[in-house]
Amino acid sequence: MLANPNRWVALGVLCLAELLVMVDNTIVNVALPTISRDLSASTTGLQWVVDAYTLAFAGLLLAGGYVGDRYGRRRALLAGIAAFGAVSAVAASSTSLGELIAARAALGVFASLVFPATLALLTNLFADAKERAAAVGIWGATSGVAIAIGPVLGGALLEHFSWSSVFWVNVPFAIVVVAAVLIAVPADRGGHAAPFDALGVLLSIAGVSLLVYTVIEGPHRGWWTASTVLGFIGAAIVLAAFVMRELRTPHPILDVRLFTNRLFATSSGMIAIAFFSLFGFIFLITQYMQAVKGYDPLEAGVRTLPFAIVVAVVSPLAIVAARWIGAGITVGIGSGLMSMGFAVALTADRGASYWGLILPSMCLMAAGLALIQGPATSIIMDSLEPHQAGAGSAVNDTTREIGGTLGVAVLGSVLASLYGTQVDSRLAGLGLPADAEHAARTSVMAGVEVAQRVPGQAGTFVLHAVQDSFVDGLHRALWAAIIVTAMGVPTAWTLLRTRRQPAVEAAAGERELVDA
Repeated sequence: MLANPNRWVALGVLCLAELLVMVDNTIVNVALPTISRDLSASTTGLQWVVDAYTLAFAGLLLAGGYVGDRYGRRRALLAGIAAFGAVSAVAASSTSLGELIAARAALGVFASLVFPATLALLTNLFADAKERAAAVGIWGATSGVAIAIGPVLGGALLEHFSWSSVFWVNVPFAIVVVAAVLIAVPADRGGHAAPFDALGVLLSIAGVSLLVYTVIEGPHRGWWTASTVLGFIGAAIVLAAFVMRELRTPHPILDVRLFTNRLFATSSGMIAIAFFSLFGFIFLITQYMQAVKGYDPLEAGVRTLPFAIVVAVVSPLAIVAARWIGAGITVGIGSGLMSMGFAVALTADRGASYWGLILPSMCLMAAGLALIQGPATSIIMDSLEPHQAGAGSAVNDTTREIGGTLGVAVLGSVLASLYGTQVDSRLAGLGLPADAEHAARTSVMAGVEVAQRVPGQAGTFVLHAVQDSFVDGLHRALWAAIIVTAMGVPTAWTLLRTRRQPAVEAAAGERELVDA
């Protein structure tokens, strides 16, 4: 197979398309306080602004990857980008919280066509294993950089425009990306000969969507309430039916036997762990920077920029490290660095220094993420046959989206539950109006606004009470991230150790053993 002479240019274009949909994961975070004020959204409402996108995105990723495999990945990519730009205009025009949440869900639907297509096209463009590993590392770095670019871009836009600007910016971006894809990315052939697995598609959508929805609502309804338990049972039944269907059909969406591959399954789990912790932290830290530290949206966004720089620098080194010391050691070190970063952030209080505390913690997290996602993604993609690239890359994407959804839901709810209790306790007996106390309890930004309306020393007391309550909740939420990432260290070292083999060779060898 001859190498595509324009493959590196095409890689750059595919990374632009990836950037478009990944930035939307985090650009909205820095706008949450403004959305909360303008649309009267509670903490729960703000979580749904974030999670509606993730719910639709994760629920349809397997189907989106399969559609690309069958009808052509470039076609799926172009259709997804064009629709993403159009729906962004709808989101920007929303006048109520419900409209915004619905538009965010629609954005997730079309992002599910874009994201798996980028990785699948990349995999087919690079025939050489070392080049492909490097390309996957660049793709992974783009994903990490996008996470930090979102708050910076959002902050810059909010400095001059309303919160709707974080959606309007997608429109010209999408037009540019569509033109670049048409010019630089070669067309591919879809697998038209195989029968369409309609039942598999429906079961995958229903099973993953129900799982993600239950995870999002579980913290609010209670993990042991009937609705939550039934939701998990229902998701397990539907996903089990999906597995049985895929085992029996001659043309499955995804060969589920891949999950018997130790390296494939463990790598998917490690990506979920990394994004569980990271997305939950970003959801909380953007509010901390504005409500506790007093930064405006642009200042808050700029202060997340070092995260992108560290990811960009470390990601290529992660691929080299995986080749020389093994994927297991590399990914294990990454998980340990993330845990250390969250532990450092645990010492933050109302007067914490950005340079002395917050920045070092973010750099540790960023380095850890880079060491995890590049090698783990390479293992996943090298475990697949070429015709499975779209659906297989969707597995990689689904694990990070489900992990991220869990992070926002769990860490957000842990913080919200303690914050509400602490605010009630600290504001008791001050004689604030009932509606003011209720507003302060719903979200930290609402609490800051209440404090600003209270004159004199009493206002300062209310502000400190709200900020300290948020910090207490932040500390408890960070413990969840510390524990989860710390558990990833022995998991990676034990299950991804491959006798110092390069990640690519190890994955191929594991696949041969499974096939035998």
